[in-house]
Order: sequence, then structure tokens, then C-alpha cells
Amino acid sequence: MLFGVSHRTLAFGLALASVVAAQDVVSKFTETRSAVSGQTASAVNTPTVPNISLEMRADIMMARKMYREALDFYKQAPQDSPVILNKMGIAHHQLAELHLAKRCYEQAAKAKPDYAEAINNIGTIYYAQKSYRRAIASYKKALDYNPSSASMLMNLGTAYFARKNYDLAFATYQEALKLDPEVFEHRGTNGTLLQERSVEERAKFHFYLARTYAKAGANDRALMYLRKALEEGFKEKDKIMGGPEFAAMREMDEFKVLMATEQKVL
Repeated sequence: MLFGVSHRTLAFGLALASVVAAQDVVSKFTETRSAVSGQTASAVNTPTVPNISLEMRADIMMARKMYREALDFYKQAPQDSPVILNKMGIAHHQLAELHLAKRCYEQAAKAKPDYAEAINNIGTIYYAQKSYRRAIASYKKALDYNPSSASMLMNLGTAYFARKNYDLAFATYQEALKLDPEVFEHRGTNGTLLQERSVEERAKFHFYLARTYAKAGANDRALMYLRKALEEGFKEKDKIMGGPEFAAMREMDEFKVLMATEQKVL
């Protein structure tokens, strides 16, 4: 698995600014109330803050990675909301409660059949269970409703990669990168859509990310992922030296040094 653990990130699905603003309100209210009553900040309970919805309170808990507390708030919010159901699924997912997460995602998709984010998240459950065919089917269905989602395309490419369909994964990664040049760099922000990054062949995975960036002309990032691939044991240097995507990089001093250096596998 990538980085040795299952690694999921949340794509930009929430209005993050509103969550940050809510946290500011919580902080200011805490400071004011503490000054008046002499209480410590830790003694002030977020639920008493005025003008903050249950969903926003839960979102704040999610931002703090306090998933149990987030679920407590989400469960008090309207349970017929597909957005709430999906977020509850994500909280369960982060707690590794996959059966509960899947149930929430399915309820969200049933309440809103074109809810691409929930359908995508069902795909991440199948991916975690190594049911890659079902994951691919879910990602494709989600993309039918939201074809411009770079994160969903990245998930689809990773599922192809897991099935060792490397060429199709490479092509899908290129599509994702065209839509969002930062799609592979997102590392954990609050949202309603999960990105699945766990892979078993991490050296090869980083090689294909390097190819993807090199193809797009992002040579610095391509070099970074080539270095990671080599450090993780990628042995096929002929694919680097002979790969057409890396042609423009071969005159770079950093590339020459990297290719000439015997990497110590980490």
C-alpha cells in the first residue's frame, strides 16, 4: 500500500471557507465567554455557540479529525439529507467502519440517484475490499454524472492500476491531470468525496505518476516522483531512459545525476 498504510484524502467538496469561518466564531465565542465567566477554553462546549448549524458543527469536528464527535452532530441533523448521509459515511470510513460507511453512501445515493460523490465513495469501499471491478463500475457511474471531476478520474485510474491495467491507468491519470494539475497533490482537506491512494506496487505507482507529469511537461514533479520510484525499488531504468515522456528531461542536470546514482532502497 502507498506509504505502507491505506491512505485516503478528501477532495474539495465542502465550502472550506465556511468551516474556517465557523471555527473562528467558535474561538471568538470561547474567548469572550471565558473572559466573562472565568472558564477555560476547554470548558466551553461548541454546541452552545449561536448561529452554527449542526452540520457545520459536525464539519468542524471532521476538520479536527474528531470523527466520533462529528457523527454525534450529524445524527442530530435531518437524516433525509443525502449530503448529511454521505458525510456520515465519510466519518465511518475514516474510522474504518466500512460496512456502516457503505450503508450511508448507499442511502445517500438512493435519496439522490445522481449524487456522484456518494457513488464515487461506494467505489472506494469496493476498492478497499479489493473488489476492483466493482470499484471501476462505481467510478464510471459517478463520472457519468460528473465527467469533469479530476478526483474521480484519479480514483478510476488507481483502480485500473490495481488491476495491473497500467496503460489505461496512465491514460486516465493524464485526463485527471488536465482537469486539475494539483489532483495528485491534495493531501487531506475537508470534503464530500474520497480519493483512494492505497496501492501495493508503490514504486511502479510513482513511476507512472512521473510519466504522467513528464507527459504534461511538469518536469520538476516528474523528477520528484522518479526519485521516489527509485528509492522504493523501481529497477527498470530502461523504461525511464527510453520512455518518450522523459525525452525533454534527459538534458537536465538533476535527471543525469539521478540516473547515474545508485539509489538506496528505503
